[in-house]
Amino acid sequence: MPMVTIQVVREGTEPGVGHVTREQKATLYQGVTDLLQRVLGKAPEATFVVFEEVEMENWARGGLPLADFRKQQSK
Repeated sequence: MPMVTIQVVREGTEPGVGHVTREQKATLYQGVTDLLQRVLGKAPEATFVVFEEVEMENWARGGLPLADFRKQQSK
């Protein structure tokens, strides 16, 4: 019984949307399930996918809060 966790920073990919949309999540759920079935032969009904959106202030990279890391990288 596979379980896959997807974690992303809560930010939208479309103007005016500050989160991953229901449609985007549904596409990810189906894609991950299909991949596990195709590659590992896992039954779709046995596959669990957990989607977590993390607030940006709770995410860090390179020892910096993500917003600061991104600013540093854009210089």
